Amino acid sequence: MENTTGIFLIDKPQGWTSNDVCQFIKRKFKFKKVGHGGTLDPFATGVLVLFVDDATQLSHLSLNDKKVYEGVIHLGLATSTGDPEGEVLGRMEIPDDWNRDWLQSVLNIFLGHSQQKPPMMSAIKKNGIPLYRLARKGIEVDREPRNIEISELTVLDWQRPFLHFRAQVSKGTYIRVLAEDIGLKLSTKASLSVLRRIASGDYHIERSISIDQIKQMNTKEELLIHASLNAVSRL
Repeated sequence: MENTTGIFLIDKPQGWTSNDVCQFIKRKFKFKKVGHGGTLDPFATGVLVLFVDDATQLSHLSLNDKKVYEGVIHLGLATSTGDPEGEVLGRMEIPDDWNRDWLQSVLNIFLGHSQQKPPMMSAIKKNGIPLYRLARKGIEVDREPRNIEISELTVLDWQRPFLHFRAQVSKGTYIRVLAEDIGLKLSTKASLSVLRRIASGDYHIERSISIDQIKQMNTKEELLIHASLNAVSRL
């Protein structure tokens, strides 16, 4: 099966970069090439679409897919990265009269097309250098706003100060920035505390496989069987 190609869904664990997953799969099964269809931050978990060998030429198609996330926004807490990995920059008390219905009405403001400026802690490159490398040196550069679309933004639960939500967004949407913008609209601080991608286009979390499961596999054939049983595309 030297010319094996395929598309597989990984449930990326917390603490792994998307590239960590690609390199792990490549080394373990000795694939020639492994790519992914949309980066997940190390603190985030969930669907990571992997393309191996000749299928990597299709990875750009997945990059354009809408993504669905579920997560938790910590209202009243700001961090340097907009997520749990940054240092705390400030805290604010959240009024005890905020309720789920009112918060939903505020989230509805973000639905539709808009522009969003990418964060410095991102893999976007400036003169060939990823922005996150500049950010770690304390350097901030101008970033061009990007056109985005938010198709769904739903309050799943509200347990002050934690806002549980689900969002369906277009390519290039940064959920960390969205969380911070929601905080601004509410006249408070905000950052993500949890983020999980549950779908990428037609690929859903229910069909994904964990890194622990993959560690138990010994051959490419086992990975292919999993893909076939879970109706994931094979070329």
